[in-house]
Parts: sequence; structure tokens; C-alpha cells
Amino acid sequence: SSSLRPTEEGVELIQFPPPPLKGGITVTMEDLQCLDSGQYLNDVIIDFYLKFLLDQAPAAVVERSHVFSSFFYKQLTRRDNASEDGTGTTVSQSLRRHQRVKTWTRHVDIFQKDFLFVPVNQEAHWYLVVICFPGLEEPSFERRTEAGWEPTPGESGPSSPPVQEAASGPPESDGPILVEPSSPLTVKAEGPTGMVDYVTGRERGWMTALNAGWLCLPSRPCILIMDSLKLSLHERIFKLMREYLQAEWEVRRGSTRDFSAEQMKGAHCRVPLQDNCSDCGLYLLQYVESFLKDPVLHFDLPLRLERWFPRQQVRRKRDEIRDLVLSLYRRQQQPQLATAKAAHTEQTDDFSVI
Repeated sequence: SSSLRPTEEGVELIQFPPPPLKGGITVTMEDLQCLDSGQYLNDVIIDFYLKFLLDQAPAAVVERSHVFSSFFYKQLTRRDNASEDGTGTTVSQSLRRHQRVKTWTRHVDIFQKDFLFVPVNQEAHWYLVVICFPGLEEPSFERRTEAGWEPTPGESGPSSPPVQEAASGPPESDGPILVEPSSPLTVKAEGPTGMVDYVTGRERGWMTALNAGWLCLPSRPCILIMDSLKLSLHERIFKLMREYLQAEWEVRRGSTRDFSAEQMKGAHCRVPLQDNCSDCGLYLLQYVESFLKDPVLHFDLPLRLERWFPRQQVRRKRDEIRDLVLSLYRRQQQPQLATAKAAHTEQTDDFSVI
């Protein structure tokens, strides 16, 4: 167990990822205290746990995802001079905003990623923005296999299997179910791990579920808001994110592209909600964790994820993150103690020679 006292607020516990890896987040005893019941999570704990989640995720998921720091949105929207008081054209304002965070993506092409995670804190409230398929200009279909995602040409899936009528029961053994949803419908299909329910929505798109163990599903460019407070509105952030993407595209690709609301839809996801005033940061982290472990397969908006995870899972999260930090602390202390012990032994040997 740790010998640290709760009053030692400035004590540095861990750095994650640890040296010599770059970009490590330093967690102190003071940061750990925000995991006490009823406290708001601070940006250090948010950024630490997001880095940890990405570190633990499968390589295929990591390759498809990019997680921004909690400071990204804060820096993007910072009003750092008098000229940005609402005057000026939208174009000039969006370019000024992009200039502030231009270097944040110098080592990554976000348009090669499928999912961008942006943690946002506004007026002491945390919520999550997920930008999906920013490199796509229109919905396309991808084939999901056990090995990952593969692009599938065309919008109707494979042409060889016969199209069956939409049904709510399991598919026949040799053919797919091809559904053009006109109303919410649950389709059971055989997947790599057995029978699974795939819920379709009202929006445009076909969904093909095959017994062979893969799915052909639409990848839709969109901006998703996952907020654990039901009454929150975020129309401005959709606009800001679209403007950022447009400026980033122009700078990185040297061309123009339409990131309007028609091309990049925005939607509020129906997600599990908090039942108190202090757990918003925990819900943000759980949204990302659930997404990385089990990426969303369909993008018929709005996404209905109310049963994504039980509330009890979030209630355990404060203790789980605290235990994780202390476990990493003990692990990182061991090499330091071994080095100190070796140095002490060497110093003792020197004195014995004298």
C-alpha cells in the first residue's frame, strides 16, 4: 500500500505513459482527490484515463481512432484578443481558431481516421464530441469482419446472394437479410460471435447481415454529441467543429471541401444519463471506453444507446481509476527503488574500501 498521506497534494504520483515515451500526463495527489465522491473530475484525470484507454485498446481500434486532449477545445475557442469579439467574417474567425490548434495535428492526418474523440468542458460540465469518418464526403459501405473493417465497393453490398424480404426473425442459413429501413426494426443475424440484434433506423441506408460472419454497413460522416445531461443544447459546437474540419482540410490537403450540415450531419446520441450533478466526467470516460471496446456498427441517426452500459458501472469508476493510478504508482516506484538501493550499496562498498 502507498505511504502517501492525503494532505500531500503536490506529490507527483505517476507519469503516463512513463518515460522515455513522450506526451506523458503527470498525475499528482491533488488530482487524485477529485476522484472523491461528489467531486468534479479535472482535466488531468480525464486526459490520463483517455490515454490509458487508447493504450489498452486493440491495435486495429487505435489505428482508426484519435483522441484529442481536453485542452484542444479550450484552445480552439479561446478569445485571446479584442478583435475576436464576434466581429469579422465567419471565415476569418474560423481560420484564427484553427491557427491556435494547427500544430496539434502535425503528426496525424485526422482524415485518415474513422473516429475523433473531443472531450469538452463548458461551465464545469463535461461531455463528449465524436467526429465520425471525417475523410468521407458521403456515406459509404464497409465490410465488417473479425479482422476489422474493409471497404466494400458500391452501396448494395455483395451482388451474388439473393435479397430477402425484411423480417424480424433470424436469416435463413445460406442468405443475407437485406433491409431498407422505413421504420425502426430489429434484425437478428449470425455474426462472428453468434446471434446478434442489429437495430436499424428510419434514415437512408441499407444494412446487410450475412451468416458468413461479416456485415456490410454504412459509414456516415457525422458529428455526435454524447452528453449525460438530458437538457443540454450544443448547436454552436456543431458549427465550430465543421469550421475546424474545413480549415484543417484546406491546410492539410490544399483544396476546399464542403463540411456543411448537409454533408456532415450533427446528432445528439441517446446515451445513459447521470443521476447527480458531479458524475459528468465519469460518463464522458465511459462513453469513450464503451466505444473503443465495442465500436458503433451503424450510423442511422440519432443513435439509440440508452442501454449501452449500466449506471452501476459508472458508479464504480472513481474507485477503479484511483486503484489504477496507485497500481501504476507502485509499478513505477519499483525501478526507482531498485536504482536507489543499488546506488546505496555502491556507496557503502566505496566506504568499506576506504
